[in-house]
Amino acid sequence: MRVGTFVLAAQFPGQGQGEALHRAVRSAEVAEEAGLDSVWLAEHHFVPYGTCPSAVTLAALLLGRTSRLRIGTAVSVLANTHPVALGEQAALLHVTSGGRFSLGVGRGGPWVDLEVFGGGLAAYERQFPESLDLLMRWLRDPVVAASGERYRFREVPVVPRPSDALTEEAGPEVVVACTSPASVELAAGRGLPMLLGMHVGDEEKAEMVALWRQHARAAGRPGEEIAGAPHVSAGVCQIADRRGDAAETLTKAMPPWLRQGLGAHVTVDGRPRTMRDPLAYTELLCGLHPVGTPRLCADRLAATSERTGISRFALLVEGSGDLAATEENVRRLGSEVLPHLR
Repeated sequence: MRVGTFVLAAQFPGQGQGEALHRAVRSAEVAEEAGLDSVWLAEHHFVPYGTCPSAVTLAALLLGRTSRLRIGTAVSVLANTHPVALGEQAALLHVTSGGRFSLGVGRGGPWVDLEVFGGGLAAYERQFPESLDLLMRWLRDPVVAASGERYRFREVPVVPRPSDALTEEAGPEVVVACTSPASVELAAGRGLPMLLGMHVGDEEKAEMVALWRQHARAAGRPGEEIAGAPHVSAGVCQIADRRGDAAETLTKAMPPWLRQGLGAHVTVDGRPRTMRDPLAYTELLCGLHPVGTPRLCADRLAATSERTGISRFALLVEGSGDLAATEENVRRLGSEVLPHLR
């Protein structure tokens, strides 16, 4: 089992954006010290829900500051960036880090980002498969051309090459954020593992894994690839000597942040949106994920792995909103939870 953190760089009420980013960087450094496996970095635009606008840029910084951790994006939004530009960045990080970079990608949402970056609703509603396929060709082939709906260009060489068939050098791992049956089918058909969100529990994640396997078999993917697909489960983790104390920490700190952060999202076309009740959502997360004593947290992670077949975790550890408390939470995850799992 491989356990890592999920870093939003969340800006809690009363905090500055630099404070949120400093906590994100410091929590990653502590994750390496604590013996965790990975750090996954979220990307958001124009909202205090998350203050990192470029997960791949922050990944570059953290790869330079660490020596062992796998650093991944969770996720880079393909609607907002050219797949070749993202592919070049991913290749650069893969080669220079010795293969420690994972590229998580997603479709994004119908936010004002689409207007600012020029993708428009088409990039969100129908062009994600084209963008994903172009990205994968860039990461696997020596030369690439495009003749699709959104991207058209003559054949150009891939520099630097992140993969090489002659030397059997593989390119960077690519993971796809999946929130619907359509995105599950898309990822499965290409043999790409899924990143599953923290808002769903074990039963729904198990169903999505089963659906992924079904579509992967139908697409003719190799059996060993299907059996060993390294899906990632996102969740929340807060550790305390008593479960009530851990839950109280989150139910005090997270709802104001969620209310402020999620409420700041603006749709590009004015479509109505319904925001979850922040307190109810926090309580849901506390019930679904490892929130409590070290033993309870270990048992919950083990149970999720057994029920879903997922063995990689990206855990939000900054739910207290406090730097010192976040550092302690990460250290306890490494010293008091991981030993039970290994």
